[in-house]
Amino acid sequence: MTQAPAAPTEIAPGLVVQGFTPPLKLSDFKLIAFDMDSTLISIECVDEIADAVDKKAEVAAITEAAMRGEITDFKDSLRRRVALLRGVTIADMERVYTERLRINPGAAELIRACKAAGMKVLLVSGGFTFFSERVRDTLGIDFTRANILEIESGPNCGQLTGHLVDQAWGDICDGAEKRRTLLEVASLLGIEPSQCIAMGDGANDLPMMGAAGLSVAYHAKPTVRAQAMVAINEGGLDRLLEVLR
Repeated sequence: MTQAPAAPTEIAPGLVVQGFTPPLKLSDFKLIAFDMDSTLISIECVDEIADAVDKKAEVAAITEAAMRGEITDFKDSLRRRVALLRGVTIADMERVYTERLRINPGAAELIRACKAAGMKVLLVSGGFTFFSERVRDTLGIDFTRANILEIESGPNCGQLTGHLVDQAWGDICDGAEKRRTLLEVASLLGIEPSQCIAMGDGANDLPMMGAAGLSVAYHAKPTVRAQAMVAINEGGLDRLLEVLR
């Protein structure tokens, strides 16, 4: 490999690399893992759900602090936010999905290119299965892991209790669980972590990004951009294809 650049280098407007010299070969990678909220999709779902009970500002402030890394206990921060969602109806969540959630530019194109190269795709999210399963189906994603919101009977197909449902793998998909899931799927596929790409925007994405062979920050917080091997600061997710040939 060519001598890696010592400092971050902007190889095109809004596209920064560090720690290697592009291009890399897409065919050298076998798995790409994505965060969901603000990476694959345009919103932070928990903030938009909170809007239904007039608590968006309160929840969004916690989300922002957690993504910047100022709140280091992601599980506690998520429990606090989910508790504020009590009483949100399934109909409210349907409106968030149909009216506010948008797939980010370049997501479909990047996933299509990765799959054409024989790669598998993982979505691993600190968000919720209500949204991640629909995003999975829309984009043709192979594996997902996210949190389940507890629902009780109520108006409009039920309502949120303010709690999460424990799953076989654990209670909450935080940064440590994202990393563990990436390594678990890699092992399932019989590949090395060095053959994985991990892409995210917030502090709880850093553990999985650190475990992967290529880490990518997408319109990310400064702490995440600083540690990523690729930072896409302008344009769509498919700008990664300017680095991978």
